[in-house]
Amino acid sequence: MNRRTAVHLIAGAVAGASLSREGRAVEKRVVAAPPTAADDAFLDDFERRGCLYFTEQVSGVTGQVLDRARARNVTGARDSRTTASIAATGFGLSALCIADKRGYHPSAQVREQVRRTLRFHANELRHEHGFFYHFNNVDTAQPKSWSEVSSIDTGILLCGVLTARAYFAGDAEIVRLATKIYERVDWPWFLAGGTTFSMGWGRDSGFLKLRWDHYCEMMMLPLLAMASPTHPVDAAAWRAWARPKTSYHGFDYIGGPDPLFVHQYSHAWFDFRKKRDEYANYFTNSVLATRAHKVFCQNLGRPYSQDYWGITASDSKFGYHAWGGPPSIGGVDGTVVPCAAAGSLPFASADCLRVLQALKADYGESTWNRYGFCDAFHPEARWYDEDVLGIDVGIGVLMAENLRSGFIWETFARNPEVGVAFRKAGFRPAS
Repeated sequence: MNRRTAVHLIAGAVAGASLSREGRAVEKRVVAAPPTAADDAFLDDFERRGCLYFTEQVSGVTGQVLDRARARNVTGARDSRTTASIAATGFGLSALCIADKRGYHPSAQVREQVRRTLRFHANELRHEHGFFYHFNNVDTAQPKSWSEVSSIDTGILLCGVLTARAYFAGDAEIVRLATKIYERVDWPWFLAGGTTFSMGWGRDSGFLKLRWDHYCEMMMLPLLAMASPTHPVDAAAWRAWARPKTSYHGFDYIGGPDPLFVHQYSHAWFDFRKKRDEYANYFTNSVLATRAHKVFCQNLGRPYSQDYWGITASDSKFGYHAWGGPPSIGGVDGTVVPCAAAGSLPFASADCLRVLQALKADYGESTWNRYGFCDAFHPEARWYDEDVLGIDVGIGVLMAENLRSGFIWETFARNPEVGVAFRKAGFRPAS
Protein backbone atom coordinates (compact mmCIF):
# COMPACT_ATOMS: atom_id res chain seq x y z
CA MET A 1 0.00 0.00 0.00
CA ASN A 2 1.09 3.57 -0.67
CA ARG A 3 2.81 4.74 2.51
CA ARG A 4 0.53 7.76 2.54
CA THR A 5 -2.87 6.10 2.07
CA ALA A 6 -3.35 5.13 5.72
CA VAL A 7 -4.28 8.71 6.55
CA HIS A 8 -7.38 8.48 4.36
CA LEU A 9 -8.95 5.83 6.58
CA ILE A 10 -9.76 8.40 9.24
CA ALA A 11 -11.43 10.92 6.93
CA GLY A 12 -15.16 11.48 7.15
CA ALA A 13 -17.68 10.60 4.50
CA VAL A 14 -19.95 13.64 4.30
CA ALA A 15 -20.87 13.84 0.64
CA GLY A 16 -21.84 16.98 -1.20
CA ALA A 17 -20.24 19.53 1.13
CA SER A 18 -19.85 23.01 -0.34
CA LEU A 19 -17.76 26.02 0.52
CA SER A 20 -18.85 28.43 3.23
CA ARG A 21 -19.94 32.01 2.58
CA GLU A 22 -16.38 33.04 3.51
CA GLY A 23 -15.05 30.52 1.00
CA ARG A 24 -17.19 31.95 -1.77
CA ALA A 25 -15.95 35.44 -0.90
CA VAL A 26 -12.35 34.23 -0.97
CA GLU A 27 -13.05 32.63 -4.34
CA LYS A 28 -13.72 36.06 -5.80
CA ARG A 29 -10.58 37.75 -4.52
CA VAL A 30 -7.83 35.13 -4.44
CA VAL A 31 -4.99 36.27 -6.66
CA ALA A 32 -1.44 35.13 -5.88
CA ALA A 33 0.81 38.15 -5.61
CA PRO A 34 3.76 37.95 -8.00
CA PRO A 35 7.04 37.21 -6.21
CA THR A 36 9.40 40.10 -5.59
CA ALA A 37 12.85 40.01 -7.20
CA ALA A 38 14.32 38.61 -3.98
CA ASP A 39 11.55 36.02 -3.74
CA ASP A 40 12.09 35.04 -7.35
CA ALA A 41 15.82 34.59 -6.80
CA PHE A 42 15.09 32.31 -3.84
CA LEU A 43 12.57 30.31 -5.85
CA ASP A 44 14.97 30.00 -8.78
CA ASP A 45 17.66 28.55 -6.52
CA PHE A 46 15.06 26.30 -4.87
CA GLU A 47 13.90 24.95 -8.24
CA ARG A 48 17.40 24.57 -9.66
CA ARG A 49 18.44 22.44 -6.69
CA GLY A 50 15.27 20.38 -6.84
CA CYS A 51 15.63 19.72 -10.58
CA LEU A 52 19.15 18.49 -9.91
CA TYR A 53 17.68 15.60 -7.90
CA PHE A 54 15.82 14.38 -10.98
CA THR A 55 18.94 14.31 -13.15
CA GLU A 56 21.29 12.76 -10.57
CA GLN A 57 19.15 10.33 -8.57
CA VAL A 58 17.99 8.46 -11.63
CA SER A 59 18.91 5.30 -13.51
CA GLY A 60 20.75 5.75 -16.78
CA VAL A 61 19.14 2.50 -17.95
CA THR A 62 15.47 2.78 -16.97
CA GLY A 63 15.00 6.50 -16.37
CA GLN A 64 13.35 5.67 -13.05
CA VAL A 65 13.90 8.08 -10.15
CA LEU A 66 14.94 6.97 -6.68
CA ASP A 67 12.32 7.20 -3.96
CA ARG A 68 14.84 8.88 -1.62
CA ALA A 69 18.50 9.88 -1.41
CA ARG A 70 20.93 11.48 1.02
CA ALA A 71 20.33 15.18 1.59
CA ARG A 72 23.97 16.01 2.33
CA ASN A 73 25.25 14.91 -1.04
CA VAL A 74 28.32 16.89 -2.05
CA THR A 75 29.39 15.21 -5.27
CA GLY A 76 26.04 14.45 -6.88
CA ALA A 77 26.75 10.71 -6.91
CA ARG A 78 23.71 8.49 -7.10
CA ASP A 79 22.55 7.07 -3.79
CA SER A 80 23.46 3.43 -3.08
CA ARG A 81 19.85 2.49 -2.35
CA THR A 82 17.93 0.85 -5.17
CA THR A 83 14.22 1.61 -4.65
CA ALA A 84 12.64 3.70 -7.37
CA SER A 85 9.23 5.33 -6.98
CA ILE A 86 6.87 5.51 -9.94
CA ALA A 87 5.45 8.73 -8.46
CA ALA A 88 8.89 10.32 -8.10
CA THR A 89 9.47 9.46 -11.77
CA GLY A 90 6.26 11.31 -12.68
CA PHE A 91 7.33 14.38 -10.76
CA GLY A 92 10.73 14.02 -12.40
CA LEU A 93 9.37 14.12 -15.95
CA SER A 94 7.61 17.38 -15.12
CA ALA A 95 10.72 18.76 -13.40
CA LEU A 96 12.77 17.97 -16.50
CA CYS A 97 10.45 20.19 -18.53
CA ILE A 98 11.06 22.98 -16.02
CA ALA A 99 14.82 22.36 -16.16
CA ASP A 100 14.73 22.71 -19.94
CA LYS A 101 12.55 25.82 -19.88
CA ARG A 102 14.74 27.49 -17.24
CA GLY A 103 18.02 26.37 -18.78
CA TYR A 104 19.12 24.51 -15.66
CA HIS A 105 20.49 21.62 -17.73
CA PRO A 106 21.53 21.23 -21.39
CA SER A 107 18.48 20.74 -23.57
CA ALA A 108 19.91 17.71 -25.36
CA GLN A 109 20.58 16.00 -22.03
CA VAL A 110 17.07 16.69 -20.79
CA ARG A 111 15.42 15.49 -23.98
CA GLU A 112 17.42 12.26 -24.02
CA GLN A 113 16.53 11.50 -20.41
CA VAL A 114 12.84 12.03 -21.18
CA ARG A 115 13.10 9.71 -24.21
CA ARG A 116 14.93 7.06 -22.17
CA THR A 117 12.33 7.18 -19.41
CA LEU A 118 9.39 6.96 -21.79
CA ARG A 119 10.94 4.18 -23.88
CA PHE A 120 11.44 2.03 -20.82
CA HIS A 121 8.02 2.67 -19.33
CA ALA A 122 6.30 2.13 -22.67
CA ASN A 123 8.16 -0.99 -23.72
CA GLU A 124 9.97 -2.65 -20.80
CA LEU A 125 8.59 -1.85 -17.34
CA ARG A 126 6.19 -4.43 -15.97
CA HIS A 127 2.60 -3.26 -15.74
CA GLU A 128 -0.88 -4.65 -15.15
CA HIS A 129 -3.51 -3.32 -17.56
CA GLY A 130 -1.31 -0.22 -17.92
CA PHE A 131 -0.93 0.38 -14.16
CA PHE A 132 2.53 0.24 -12.61
CA TYR A 133 3.99 -1.13 -9.41
CA HIS A 134 4.62 1.64 -6.90
CA PHE A 135 8.21 0.63 -6.11
CA ASN A 136 10.73 -1.08 -8.40
CA ASN A 137 14.46 -1.71 -8.48
CA VAL A 138 15.81 1.43 -10.10
CA ASP A 139 18.09 -0.42 -12.54
CA THR A 140 16.59 -3.89 -13.02
CA ALA A 141 12.98 -2.66 -12.81
CA GLN A 142 12.02 -5.73 -10.78
CA PRO A 143 9.05 -4.81 -8.57
CA LYS A 144 9.85 -4.80 -4.88
CA SER A 145 8.36 -7.85 -3.18
CA TRP A 146 6.27 -5.69 -0.86
CA SER A 147 5.02 -3.28 -3.52
CA GLU A 148 1.49 -3.07 -4.84
CA VAL A 149 0.29 -1.97 -8.26
CA SER A 150 -0.78 1.56 -7.36
CA SER A 151 -3.57 3.55 -8.95
CA ILE A 152 -2.61 6.94 -7.50
CA ASP A 153 1.11 6.58 -8.14
CA THR A 154 0.40 5.51 -11.72
CA GLY A 155 -1.76 8.64 -11.97
CA ILE A 156 1.14 10.83 -10.83
CA LEU A 157 3.39 9.17 -13.40
CA LEU A 158 0.81 9.78 -16.14
CA CYS A 159 0.61 13.47 -15.24
CA GLY A 160 4.37 13.67 -15.77
CA VAL A 161 4.12 11.68 -19.00
CA LEU A 162 1.45 14.00 -20.39
CA THR A 163 3.37 17.10 -19.32
CA ALA A 164 6.38 15.83 -21.29
CA ARG A 165 4.17 15.00 -24.28
CA ALA A 166 2.83 18.54 -24.38
CA TYR A 167 6.15 20.29 -23.75
CA PHE A 168 8.05 18.23 -26.33
CA ALA A 169 5.17 18.22 -28.80
CA GLY A 170 7.60 18.61 -31.70
CA ASP A 171 9.41 15.37 -30.85
CA ALA A 172 7.55 12.56 -32.60
CA GLU A 173 9.09 9.79 -30.49
CA ILE A 174 8.23 11.45 -27.18
CA VAL A 175 4.65 12.07 -28.33
CA ARG A 176 4.25 8.47 -29.57
CA LEU A 177 5.65 6.87 -26.41
CA ALA A 178 3.74 9.13 -24.02
CA THR A 179 0.51 8.48 -25.89
CA LYS A 180 1.10 4.73 -25.75
CA ILE A 181 1.65 4.82 -21.96
CA TYR A 182 -1.50 6.83 -21.32
CA GLU A 183 -3.87 5.21 -23.79
CA ARG A 184 -3.18 1.60 -22.78
CA VAL A 185 -4.33 2.21 -19.17
CA ASP A 186 -7.46 0.14 -18.56
CA TRP A 187 -9.24 2.46 -16.15
CA PRO A 188 -12.45 0.40 -15.73
CA TRP A 189 -10.33 -2.55 -14.55
CA PHE A 190 -9.16 -0.59 -11.48
CA LEU A 191 -12.72 0.31 -10.55
CA ALA A 192 -12.85 -3.37 -9.52
CA GLY A 193 -16.61 -3.57 -9.91
CA GLY A 194 -17.26 -0.37 -7.96
CA THR A 195 -17.78 3.30 -8.68
CA THR A 196 -14.49 4.53 -7.17
CA PHE A 197 -10.95 3.33 -7.79
CA SER A 198 -9.26 0.72 -5.63
CA MET A 199 -6.06 1.96 -4.01
CA GLY A 200 -4.00 -0.99 -5.18
CA TRP A 201 -3.73 -4.50 -6.58
CA GLY A 202 -1.48 -7.41 -5.66
CA ARG A 203 -0.72 -10.46 -7.74
CA ASP A 204 -1.60 -12.77 -4.84
CA SER A 205 -4.13 -10.65 -2.98
CA GLY A 206 -6.07 -9.00 -5.79
CA PHE A 207 -7.60 -5.56 -5.33
CA LEU A 208 -7.29 -3.79 -2.00
CA LYS A 209 -10.61 -3.15 -0.30
CA LEU A 210 -9.52 0.42 0.39
CA ARG A 211 -10.84 2.84 -2.22
CA TRP A 212 -10.28 6.40 -3.32
CA ASP A 213 -13.78 7.23 -2.19
CA HIS A 214 -13.40 10.70 -0.68
CA TYR A 215 -11.71 14.02 -1.42
CA CYS A 216 -7.91 13.99 -1.30
CA GLU A 217 -5.05 13.94 -3.82
CA MET A 218 -7.03 11.44 -5.89
CA MET A 219 -8.88 14.01 -8.04
CA MET A 220 -6.42 13.35 -10.87
CA LEU A 221 -7.61 9.75 -11.17
CA PRO A 222 -11.24 10.26 -12.28
CA LEU A 223 -10.16 13.21 -14.45
CA LEU A 224 -7.51 11.17 -16.27
CA ALA A 225 -9.88 8.22 -16.54
CA MET A 226 -12.91 10.09 -17.85
CA ALA A 227 -10.79 11.72 -20.57
CA SER A 228 -9.18 8.50 -21.83
CA PRO A 229 -9.80 8.08 -25.57
CA THR A 230 -9.37 4.30 -25.31
CA HIS A 231 -10.59 3.02 -21.92
CA PRO A 232 -12.72 5.75 -20.31
CA VAL A 233 -14.93 5.53 -17.25
CA ASP A 234 -18.31 7.16 -16.97
CA ALA A 235 -18.51 10.78 -15.84
CA ALA A 236 -20.36 9.53 -12.78
CA ALA A 237 -16.91 8.65 -11.38
CA TRP A 238 -16.43 12.34 -10.60
CA ARG A 239 -19.52 12.47 -8.41
CA ALA A 240 -18.96 9.07 -6.78
CA TRP A 241 -16.53 10.21 -4.08
CA ALA A 242 -17.48 11.96 -0.86
CA ARG A 243 -16.52 15.51 -0.01
CA PRO A 244 -16.11 15.65 3.78
CA LYS A 245 -16.03 19.07 5.39
CA THR A 246 -13.74 20.60 8.00
CA SER A 247 -14.49 23.75 10.01
CA TYR A 248 -11.59 25.31 11.87
CA HIS A 249 -11.34 28.82 13.33
CA GLY A 250 -13.61 30.33 10.70
CA PHE A 251 -12.24 28.31 7.77
CA ASP A 252 -14.76 25.93 6.19
CA TYR A 253 -13.50 23.71 3.42
CA ILE A 254 -13.68 20.25 1.89
CA GLY A 255 -11.19 17.79 3.33
CA GLY A 256 -9.69 16.66 6.59
CA PRO A 257 -8.33 15.55 8.83
CA ASP A 258 -5.40 15.19 6.46
CA PRO A 259 -1.76 15.97 5.79
CA LEU A 260 -1.50 19.12 3.69
CA PHE A 261 -0.31 17.29 0.56
CA VAL A 262 -3.84 16.05 -0.17
CA HIS A 263 -4.74 19.64 -1.13
CA GLN A 264 -1.72 19.94 -3.45
CA TYR A 265 -0.96 16.95 -5.64
CA SER A 266 -3.72 17.08 -8.26
CA HIS A 267 -3.29 20.88 -8.34
CA ALA A 268 0.32 20.51 -9.46
CA TRP A 269 -0.93 19.65 -12.96
CA PHE A 270 -4.66 20.37 -13.22
CA ASP A 271 -5.35 24.09 -13.12
CA PHE A 272 -8.45 24.52 -10.95
CA ARG A 273 -8.20 28.31 -10.87
CA LYS A 274 -11.26 30.31 -11.88
CA LYS A 275 -13.45 27.24 -12.33
CA ARG A 276 -15.79 25.18 -10.21
CA ASP A 277 -18.05 22.17 -10.39
CA GLU A 278 -21.37 21.76 -8.56
CA TYR A 279 -19.54 21.34 -5.26
CA ALA A 280 -16.64 23.78 -5.05
CA ASN A 281 -13.87 25.86 -6.50
CA TYR A 282 -11.10 23.45 -5.55
CA PHE A 283 -8.34 26.04 -5.88
CA THR A 284 -10.09 28.27 -3.36
CA ASN A 285 -10.64 25.19 -1.25
CA SER A 286 -6.87 24.62 -1.12
CA VAL A 287 -6.32 28.28 -0.26
CA LEU A 288 -8.63 27.89 2.73
CA ALA A 289 -7.05 24.58 3.75
CA THR A 290 -3.57 26.12 3.64
CA ARG A 291 -4.64 29.13 5.70
CA ALA A 292 -6.35 26.88 8.22
CA HIS A 293 -3.25 24.70 8.42
CA LYS A 294 -1.04 27.68 9.22
CA VAL A 295 -3.38 28.77 12.03
CA PHE A 296 -3.54 25.18 13.26
CA CYS A 297 0.24 24.99 13.49
CA GLN A 298 0.49 28.29 15.33
CA ASN A 299 -2.22 27.22 17.77
CA LEU A 300 -0.12 24.18 18.67
CA GLY A 301 2.32 26.60 20.29
CA ARG A 302 6.06 26.29 20.52
CA PRO A 303 8.03 25.69 18.35
CA TYR A 304 5.50 26.68 15.66
CA SER A 305 5.29 30.33 14.66
CA GLN A 306 4.93 32.64 11.65
CA ASP A 307 8.43 31.54 10.62
CA TYR A 308 8.15 27.87 11.54
CA TRP A 309 5.09 25.94 10.39
CA GLY A 310 3.98 23.30 7.89
CA ILE A 311 3.26 19.61 8.49
CA THR A 312 2.52 16.96 5.93
CA ALA A 313 3.29 13.26 5.51
CA SER A 314 7.06 12.92 5.88
CA ASP A 315 10.01 11.39 7.64
CA SER A 316 10.32 11.97 11.38
CA LYS A 317 12.87 11.19 14.06
CA PHE A 318 10.97 7.94 14.65
CA GLY A 319 10.12 6.90 11.09
CA TYR A 320 7.64 7.88 8.40
CA HIS A 321 4.47 9.63 9.63
CA ALA A 322 1.23 10.55 7.86
CA TRP A 323 0.67 13.55 10.10
CA GLY A 324 -0.97 16.93 9.80
CA GLY A 325 -4.23 18.70 10.57
CA PRO A 326 -6.50 20.31 11.54
CA PRO A 327 -7.57 18.46 13.62
CA SER A 328 -4.22 17.01 14.66
CA ILE A 329 -3.38 13.55 13.33
CA GLY A 330 -0.28 11.42 13.47
CA GLY A 331 1.20 12.65 16.74
CA VAL A 332 2.54 16.04 15.64
CA ASP A 333 5.63 16.68 17.78
CA GLY A 334 7.21 19.96 16.68
CA THR A 335 8.73 18.70 13.44
CA VAL A 336 8.46 20.97 10.41
CA VAL A 337 8.20 19.66 6.84
CA PRO A 338 9.33 22.24 4.24
CA CYS A 339 7.40 20.69 1.34
CA ALA A 340 4.16 21.46 3.19
CA ALA A 341 4.67 25.17 2.55
CA ALA A 342 6.46 24.66 -0.77
CA GLY A 343 3.57 22.62 -2.15
CA SER A 344 1.13 25.38 -1.20
CA LEU A 345 3.08 28.27 -2.74
CA PRO A 346 0.33 29.16 -5.26
CA PHE A 347 -2.33 29.11 -2.53
CA ALA A 348 -0.71 31.38 0.08
CA SER A 349 2.39 32.76 -1.58
CA ALA A 350 3.36 35.40 0.98
CA ASP A 351 2.98 33.10 3.99
CA CYS A 352 4.71 30.18 2.28
CA LEU A 353 7.60 32.24 0.97
CA ARG A 354 8.09 33.78 4.40
CA VAL A 355 8.38 30.43 6.17
CA LEU A 356 10.59 28.82 3.51
CA GLN A 357 13.05 31.70 3.49
CA ALA A 358 13.05 31.83 7.29
CA LEU A 359 13.78 28.10 7.55
CA LYS A 360 16.73 28.49 5.21
CA ALA A 361 18.04 31.58 7.01
CA ASP A 362 17.56 30.22 10.53
CA TYR A 363 18.89 26.69 10.08
CA GLY A 364 21.26 26.96 7.12
CA GLU A 365 23.32 23.96 6.15
CA SER A 366 21.62 21.79 8.75
CA THR A 367 18.60 21.76 6.46
CA TRP A 368 19.59 23.30 3.10
CA ASN A 369 21.87 21.31 0.82
CA ARG A 370 22.38 20.14 -2.75
CA TYR A 371 18.70 19.36 -3.43
CA GLY A 372 17.22 22.10 -1.26
CA PHE A 373 15.71 21.29 2.12
CA CYS A 374 16.09 17.94 3.81
CA ASP A 375 12.73 16.22 4.08
CA ALA A 376 11.91 17.27 7.66
CA PHE A 377 13.59 18.48 10.83
CA HIS A 378 13.03 19.24 14.51
CA PRO A 379 15.71 21.61 15.82
CA GLU A 380 14.56 21.48 19.43
CA ALA A 381 14.98 17.70 19.34
CA ARG A 382 18.31 18.18 17.52
CA TRP A 383 17.05 16.06 14.62
CA TYR A 384 17.64 16.87 10.96
CA ASP A 385 16.59 14.28 8.38
CA GLU A 386 19.45 12.70 6.48
CA ASP A 387 17.28 12.19 3.41
CA VAL A 388 15.26 13.94 0.76
CA LEU A 389 12.25 12.24 -0.82
CA GLY A 390 11.62 12.49 -4.54
CA ILE A 391 7.90 13.21 -4.24
CA ASP A 392 8.50 15.92 -1.65
CA VAL A 393 11.19 17.57 -3.74
CA GLY A 394 8.90 17.27 -6.75
CA ILE A 395 5.78 18.92 -5.36
CA GLY A 396 7.84 21.90 -4.24
CA VAL A 397 9.54 22.34 -7.60
CA LEU A 398 6.29 22.14 -9.58
CA MET A 399 4.34 24.48 -7.33
CA ALA A 400 7.18 27.00 -7.19
CA GLU A 401 7.16 27.13 -10.98
CA ASN A 402 3.36 27.37 -11.08
CA LEU A 403 3.57 30.39 -8.77
CA ARG A 404 6.28 32.01 -10.87
CA SER A 405 4.86 31.38 -14.33
CA GLY A 406 1.96 28.91 -14.37
CA PHE A 407 4.18 26.82 -16.65
CA ILE A 408 3.15 23.32 -15.56
CA TRP A 409 -0.54 24.26 -15.51
CA GLU A 410 -0.36 25.81 -18.96
CA THR A 411 1.76 23.05 -20.47
CA PHE A 412 -0.35 20.22 -19.07
CA ALA A 413 -3.54 21.95 -20.29
CA ARG A 414 -2.30 21.68 -23.89
CA ASN A 415 -3.25 18.02 -23.76
CA PRO A 416 -6.76 17.89 -25.28
CA GLU A 417 -7.78 15.31 -22.68
CA VAL A 418 -7.57 17.93 -19.92
CA GLY A 419 -10.36 20.00 -21.43
CA VAL A 420 -12.39 16.84 -21.99
CA ALA A 421 -11.97 15.88 -18.33
CA PHE A 422 -13.09 19.25 -17.00
CA ARG A 423 -16.07 19.29 -19.35
CA LYS A 424 -17.22 15.78 -18.40
CA ALA A 425 -16.85 16.64 -14.70
CA GLY A 426 -19.16 19.62 -15.14
CA PHE A 427 -16.73 22.45 -14.49
CA ARG A 428 -17.77 25.98 -15.37
CA PRO A 429 -16.29 29.47 -14.84
CA ALA A 430 -16.12 30.27 -11.14
CA SER A 431 -17.90 33.61 -11.26
